[in-house]
Amino acid sequence: MESVRISPDLANSLLHTAGLQIKRAAGVEPLGFYSNLRNGVWETLDAMEGDIRGKLVAICYREKRYLKYPEERDDFVLPEPWVQLMNGVPLTSHNTSTSDASTAAEGKETGGILRTPSNGSTRRDSSPPPSRAPKDEEQPAEPRTRHSEDRHAHGGSHEHVQHSDLGDMTARRLREDEEHELEKVKSIPIVPQTTKDGAILVDWYYTDDPDNPYNWSRNKRLGINILICLYTFVVYTTSAIYTTSEGGIMQRFGVSEIKATLGLSIYVLGYGIGPLIFSPLSEIPLIGRNPVYIVTMFLFVIISIPTAFAPNYPGLMVLRFLQGFFGSPCLASGGASLGDMYSLMALPYAMMSWVAAAYCGPALGPLLSGFAVPKESWRWSLFESLWASAPVFVCMFLFLPETSSANILLRRARRLRKLTGSERFMSQSEIDQHNLHPGTIFLDALIKPLEITMKDPAVLFVQVYTAIIYGIYYSFFEVFPLVYPVFYGMNLGEVGLVFLCILVSCIIGVAVFTAYLYFWLNPRIEKFGWPVQEDRLIPALPASVGPTIGLFLFAWTARASIHWIVPTIGITIYGATVFIVMQAIFVYIPLSYPRYAASLFAANDFFRSALACGSVLFAHPLFHNLGVAKGTSLLGGLSVIGIIGIWLLYFYGARLRKLSKFADSGESDEEPITQEKN
Repeated sequence: MESVRISPDLANSLLHTAGLQIKRAAGVEPLGFYSNLRNGVWETLDAMEGDIRGKLVAICYREKRYLKYPEERDDFVLPEPWVQLMNGVPLTSHNTSTSDASTAAEGKETGGILRTPSNGSTRRDSSPPPSRAPKDEEQPAEPRTRHSEDRHAHGGSHEHVQHSDLGDMTARRLREDEEHELEKVKSIPIVPQTTKDGAILVDWYYTDDPDNPYNWSRNKRLGINILICLYTFVVYTTSAIYTTSEGGIMQRFGVSEIKATLGLSIYVLGYGIGPLIFSPLSEIPLIGRNPVYIVTMFLFVIISIPTAFAPNYPGLMVLRFLQGFFGSPCLASGGASLGDMYSLMALPYAMMSWVAAAYCGPALGPLLSGFAVPKESWRWSLFESLWASAPVFVCMFLFLPETSSANILLRRARRLRKLTGSERFMSQSEIDQHNLHPGTIFLDALIKPLEITMKDPAVLFVQVYTAIIYGIYYSFFEVFPLVYPVFYGMNLGEVGLVFLCILVSCIIGVAVFTAYLYFWLNPRIEKFGWPVQEDRLIPALPASVGPTIGLFLFAWTARASIHWIVPTIGITIYGATVFIVMQAIFVYIPLSYPRYAASLFAANDFFRSALACGSVLFAHPLFHNLGVAKGTSLLGGLSVIGIIGIWLLYFYGARLRKLSKFADSGESDEEPITQEKN
């Protein structure tokens, strides 16, 4: 094994930081656990370089000796093509491209980045593509790979389609994924693109550039995925962990039962409103995702302290709303962070873990506080939310890197301007922002989702149906205390254990959807090509009847004469099938409306949270006036909307997308062209 050369100053720093290895000290690759630990620390330090955390650590070292950006290191060498372009030296015709990048700000793609593989051929790859582009503007043609013309039909009128038949944005993303998988094992220089104004568009240096989130190791992406899931889980758990304290709040502040439940509903309303503001912020390249996550999570932790010590009822309600509001960014943008790192083929698996964390969070809240609150006090559940969120914030602050490629490249452009003294280096996002204003971004983010919802039947159905099943889900927190303690003599802790059926249903849902992807969808994609969007709804077709069956089973078996496991099975059926339906819908929407996916997810979060907020308040009088059986049967009747809607969307979704001016219909106005032959 080679010897590691470490300076005395660095050795002292290592001792004072519990022996953490500073990045790539000598290129040694020891084996075993220590190697994995060291590599993980190096990747973490790489991530910390990219934002304010690296600066804070550098201040602790008194001078920026270790945590430096690549462009700030003494041994950094700018790739030769970049130097030539900066000095005005023309490159050979086969590996240069000049285009007007300013048109990208108007919704037109600049034509992509030219790569020079070893065989001398050229490829185009848009990096990063514009997040939105007006549909009625002409999109320049790109090289496309035409597969065989064979198509495989499934039930109904749908067919598997090739890349050239997909919507422009989905097809482009799929081509990028395929090219990236082929090229990331090689270190191929990427020749930067120039504009007619002479600007050099900053992109990745090589196809295996370690700053590109798609190039991060599997373990690093898994760690980031776990952090985002923990973040989401804690925020959702804090909503329902409050329910076991409602009795104590009624006694302490002398309020009615409806007013006590307001602490849950107003928290849900807060995390429904938050994404309408924070999601647009995270999409601005100048800001990125991490500042929004970390600042709001810090405020979430801070607000949790006075919430636990609230001296009066109004103060408690205001603080609960602020908790939900500042905890909300991950609830809509967490999926976007995963999309920054995973290809289209791998993304559904990552999304499942995120949705599972969001799904199980509220259900496990009553379990975590159900035994402690009766023995301690009603404030105990609020303390638990603080104890859970503080460690997650620390982990996020230390280990969560920026995943937005637009933000990473923007900061790279700034460093290159500082390094070279040349103002010609610009990122695509900087060019785009010349014609964009924050007010326009916020207005578009708030108004456009509402416009699409009102004008597009498919989106309207998704918003209404997901709001209904989410509202029914939150009504469980009111009906369970009316069933299990009354009919079966359970205490608060035992009622919390009943909520474990949601965890069981989530495991079943994950298993079923994973099997669908692994054994059916992905093999068909490899054999026949990329399917139409409606194929993503196939598992939701049989699952759509599950919520209705589960609710009616719970409604008419929740009585003292029938064992408690029977109504619990009904809730499990409801939970498992709802998970499958939601997963299918959440994959279908971004594929069908890629230009507005982020805004539609934020709007969906608002619609779901608004109805869930109301359901917490109306559930109590509903079940008291109609009874558990009739009240739950009413909710089961509402769930029939999903059965009708899912089947109609499957058979007529393609036709609706063609009629919609917002959807990616899968038809391009241009004839596909083949790759250039060498």
